[in-house]
Amino acid sequence: MAERSFKSEVAKLRLGDGQEFRGEGILAVTKALLQSGVSYVSGYQGAPISHLVDVLADADDVLRELGIRFEASANEAAAAAALAASINYPLRGAATFKSTVGTNVASDALANLASSGVTGGALIIVGEDYGEGSSIMQERSHAFAMKSQIWLMDPRPNLPSIVHAVEKGFELSEASNTPVMLELRIRACHVYGSFTARDNARPPFSLKDALENPVRDTNRIVLPPASFLHEKEKHERRMPAAVEFIKSRKLNESFGPTTGDVGVVVLGGMWNTTASTISTSPASARITCSMSPSSSAFTTIRSRSKRRRSSCKAACTTPRCGRWKFLALPTCSAKAACRSTCSMSPTR
Repeated sequence: MAERSFKSEVAKLRLGDGQEFRGEGILAVTKALLQSGVSYVSGYQGAPISHLVDVLADADDVLRELGIRFEASANEAAAAAALAASINYPLRGAATFKSTVGTNVASDALANLASSGVTGGALIIVGEDYGEGSSIMQERSHAFAMKSQIWLMDPRPNLPSIVHAVEKGFELSEASNTPVMLELRIRACHVYGSFTARDNARPPFSLKDALENPVRDTNRIVLPPASFLHEKEKHERRMPAAVEFIKSRKLNESFGPTTGDVGVVVLGGMWNTTASTISTSPASARITCSMSPSSSAFTTIRSRSKRRRSSCKAACTTPRCGRWKFLALPTCSAKAACRSTCSMSPTR
C-alpha cells in the first residue's frame, strides 16, 4: 500500500483568524501547534499518531516560513530528549510518538525532563493505542504521567476540544514549569470536524536565539543535591501552580446542573461513548431520572429532592422519561401519572 501524502491538506495550515478549518484530528493538532508559537517539533512514527509526523514533513515550507524546526527522530527516546531545549530557554517545543510502547522507550528522557522542569512549554503528544482498533497490548499512559508528575490532558474527541487542549497545554506547562502530556486516542486522531482558526504565530524565541545566547544552570542537572531540590519544587511550587491554572482556566469541563447529589466524572476521550450509552440505555431511567429527554450533556446528573424522586420513580418506569421536576417525553405513557405524583413544576 502506498504511503499517504498530505501535500494538498497542508494548505489549510495557512488559514488565518476567523476562517473555518475543516479536516482530520491530526491536521487540527498541527494547526494548533502553529497557532501556539511552537519553536521546534520532534517525532517518531507509530499508530495512531503516525500521520502527525507525515503532516509535519509535508508542511516543511510552512514551518520554514515561521522559523520552526522539525526533526524526524530515530526513536521515541530521541524525540523526547529534544524537549530538553525547553529546560533553560523560553522555547515552546513538542514531541510526538505512540504509547504505551513508545512512552516506555522515551521514559528515561521524560523522567529527566520532568525532574528538571521546563522554562518554555513542553508538550508530549502521545497516540494512545488503546481499546477498539488497538495494535498493541491494552496498557495506558497514565502510569508514566503519574510516576514522573507530568500533567496529562485527555480532550474530548472533537476538533475544538483538541485545539483548545494543545494551546492550553503549552500555557499550563509554562505556568507550572512542568511538561504536559496530551493524550490522543485512536478516535481523536482520525476524527473529522471543524473549528475556527487563528493566525499562525511565529515563535518569539527561536532555536537560533538560544544558540546565540547560551544559558547554563547546574541546578537543572538531574544529580544530587539538585535532584532533591527538584522533588521539593514539584510539591511546593509546581503542583499548586498547576492546580491554580487548571481551576482558573476551567480546563476540567462540567455539563448539566450545577447542584445536586450525584455526578459522573469521566476522561475526555470517554465522553462520547459514555454520553451515548447513558442517554440511550433503558436502565438510565431507573438510575438517572434527572436527564432531559434530548440531553447528551450529562456529566453532572443531579437530584434536587430524594423524596420527590422516590414518588416519581415509583409511578414512572418508562425509559428516559425525563426530569422529575418534571418534563416528560410526548410519547411517555406515564406522563400523567408522573405529573400527578411529582409536586415539582415542569421545567423548560
